[in-house]
Amino acid sequence: MTPAIATVRADCAADPSGTLTFDLTVPASAPAPASVLLLRRRGAAGDRPGGTVRIPLDGAGPGRLRAVLPASTGLSEGRWDAYVEEPGSVTPRTVEPGLRDLRALVDRSPDTEAASVSARVPYPTADGRLALRCWVRAPHAEAGAVVVGPAGMTVEGTLYGVAVGEGAAVEARLPGDPARTHSFPLAPADGPSGGFAFTLPYGPPAEGPVDAEQLWHLWLVPAAGAAGVRISRILDDVWSRHRSFVYPAREAAPGVLATPCYTADNDLCLRLEPGPADR
Repeated sequence: MTPAIATVRADCAADPSGTLTFDLTVPASAPAPASVLLLRRRGAAGDRPGGTVRIPLDGAGPGRLRAVLPASTGLSEGRWDAYVEEPGSVTPRTVEPGLRDLRALVDRSPDTEAASVSARVPYPTADGRLALRCWVRAPHAEAGAVVVGPAGMTVEGTLYGVAVGEGAAVEARLPGDPARTHSFPLAPADGPSGGFAFTLPYGPPAEGPVDAEQLWHLWLVPAAGAAGVRISRILDDVWSRHRSFVYPAREAAPGVLATPCYTADNDLCLRLEPGPADR
């Protein structure tokens, strides 16, 4: 049986196309032949199709191995954990995150006519392992600037894979309660093709009872009768905006506060919660 690699640490670098290069540091005595970088989608059962991806590891200098994940490699949306898999070893080794050079991912601008948009960002998990957050959206509404006004939030963004048509609107939807949906028209947007803008007033979602926190999901409906497109921000190097992008709260109704926010999956929302106006 081949000895297992004791400790593996991976530095990651991205290029403008989205290709990721992993440089792994391993003990000099660690065996390299036929080892692979194993990516396993969290929640995937065993080796079912779409649940694992194996990338060959090649020598990149003493104590270094390299794996390249091309942007064209299909990874379904979700979180993928990284391991090193060796021939003869029953249990793959987890990989620790090293340096992450993801500058090339900032402010990516895919072709707005592309049928789908994908993004993948390496990140450290809470327990110190290396993982990838992957998105695959078809079509996709990328949120840009979010401005918090006294009575509503104004958002600019870019729509990919579908054009804005007559009757285009943004919808605030309260999950689990289809009857509670509020629609507001898109505003004309200046700038490049695919641009959109809207202002979402806080008042209408706050008309019903708000006894506990409510997370209203925002959807862009590109034309009357069309399917909604989830509004998110994924085209940069931030794997989770849930805690890093924090906006001020505004009073939506007496005793109700409204705050733009992102979920842990970078989907844009409006949060309503009970609270004093001077909070």
